[in-house]
Amino acid sequence: MAYKLVIISGAQTGVERAALDWTVKHDLPRGGRHPAGLAEAPDPLYKLREAATENVLEVIDANIRDADGTVVFTQAAKATGTAQKAVSISKKHKKPVLHVHRGILGVSEKIVAFLDKYYVRRLHLTGSPEADEPGLGVWVTSELEKAKGILDRRPD
Repeated sequence: MAYKLVIISGAQTGVERAALDWTVKHDLPRGGRHPAGLAEAPDPLYKLREAATENVLEVIDANIRDADGTVVFTQAAKATGTAQKAVSISKKHKKPVLHVHRGILGVSEKIVAFLDKYYVRRLHLTGSPEADEPGLGVWVTSELEKAKGILDRRPD
């Protein structure tokens, strides 16, 4: 990918792990924080740092602050739970945020337009956990592949 982009995410199953698996597959720069004391340690290839707290919302807040912008993925049109909190925290910090869901057409194009509009180079990816919206991670991977394809076709 000629476009210089660092992906920041956490260790939550679903969107976050799908995003990190995608970065590992493409050997893209990545990082972020995960809550302290996780029962299942995240893959060391994710290059995550353990936060000083077990509080998921505090970790999301830290990842948002470390990023230039956040994309929140959900299957439902209305974000709930930690996905909704990520939108709220982004707005509180006056950070650009884009919420996308399965009902939107052209999600990958919207992500690329978001990156361009806000000159995002450190992108935080988050959303609903897999337990709340099964299958979300597969869709996220597909949309990231499409967005990467768009960015790869651009001249350097």
